[in-house]
Amino acid sequence: MKKTIGIIVSLLCLTSCGSLLPNTYYLTSLVSVESPVNTSTQYGETKIVGIQDEDSVSKYCYEDDYIKIIWFIGDSQLNFFLTNKSDFSIKLPWDDMVYVDENGKSKRVIHNGIRYIDKGSTQVASVVPKDATIEDLLIPSDNIYFSDDNKWIEKPLFPYYYSQETANENFIAGKTIKIIFPVIIQDIPNEYVFKFSINGVLVK
Repeated sequence: MKKTIGIIVSLLCLTSCGSLLPNTYYLTSLVSVESPVNTSTQYGETKIVGIQDEDSVSKYCYEDDYIKIIWFIGDSQLNFFLTNKSDFSIKLPWDDMVYVDENGKSKRVIHNGIRYIDKGSTQVASVVPKDATIEDLLIPSDNIYFSDDNKWIEKPLFPYYYSQETANENFIAGKTIKIIFPVIIQDIPNEYVFKFSINGVLVK
């Protein structure tokens, strides 16, 4: 079942390293969530809403009878809170999760607690008990590298631009990213696909 919404938007800011250089802001929106087959029968009503917290940070919330998940897109990470609403413990199989970038490239992800040096190693699934909430994040492993300065670096999810003119020449509105997010309930994998649209870019 695909649940489609109108416009839930936020501005993602990529901060420059130098204080005098401009920042790059991306206008994004959660456009759809593909949830498991027969969701209306098995999972009850589904809903997607936009949330803005006290710090004016825009987040996106999806909810059905089994899970509630709130997403926040950071500079280099995909942050989330997930609540288990079911009557059973659920598992999050990290190695089966996928980030699809704006160019359609599928990337392995790692979650919080995984050392960068172990980014290619197997990740143990996390168990979320009934009525519990987990706070975690996803980072595309391809975006993590060891620099010439002997530091681990997380590349931003989207390109950084030094001027609005350069951004206008290179940015293509309407590109999307996806998060393939399986949840195991009673040993049955249930795949969710969260789709975000990149609608605009502002450099200032």
